[in-house]
Amino acid sequence: MKALIIDDEKKARQVLRILIEENCPKITQVFEAEDLLSGVELIKKETPNILFLDIEMPEHSGLEILNFIEKEVCNFEIIFTTAYSEYAIQAFQLSAIDYLLKPVRPSQVKEAVGKAIAFLGNTQINQRLTELKTSLQDSNFKKIGLPNADGIKFVNFTDIIMLEADGMYTIVSTTTDGNILVSKPLKFFVEILQSIKTFYRPHRSHLINLSYIKEYIKKDGGYIVMDNNESVSVSKDKREEFLTIVQNIG
Repeated sequence: MKALIIDDEKKARQVLRILIEENCPKITQVFEAEDLLSGVELIKKETPNILFLDIEMPEHSGLEILNFIEKEVCNFEIIFTTAYSEYAIQAFQLSAIDYLLKPVRPSQVKEAVGKAIAFLGNTQINQRLTELKTSLQDSNFKKIGLPNADGIKFVNFTDIIMLEADGMYTIVSTTTDGNILVSKPLKFFVEILQSIKTFYRPHRSHLINLSYIKEYIKKDGGYIVMDNNESVSVSKDKREEFLTIVQNIG
């Protein structure tokens, strides 16, 4: 398996190469490029499986890579390396594109490469990069990438009815695509959707979109019925807070 590092800082490339060689035995060849255009030439020549791509480089940002590569050549996974803010990190997570925060740690590299290998062959990288660029340009995030058995499904926040924990997976109920089993725990979605006010966690195993509440039933300790007719319990410690929130909706 081949990897390519594109970064204008020589020291950053050297450190990342060492981390890859020490922690990722499946990667047997590592190539380097100091700018995007020379990196594009190496992609065409060496056809790497995984691309470690710096975002902030002179002349061309790493985000511009699709401007220089035909869609047919995009048969690799991208792991961005960045020192970006927390806001930008949310954009990466919503776009289902992995990233390494500088300074890079060995555990980060190992985990990111593991995810990239799992996605190889079904990358949908063009769509994911387009969503990432849109998210980075617009603070009003509108979509989330949901990794599933078939690849990645992009869903508008407004189309998500609820999310339910299923071990290390999450069942995402939508108005457009039915139920989607996603290979991420509910905790992941709680963290990245916390800034979107329509989502609320009434119980440790559920995250709901308040826009799709059908009714609240007081009996049996209190529970919510959603528009898809699924029932969601309300924890004792959340009951008062929840009732205050729903009374102020509308």
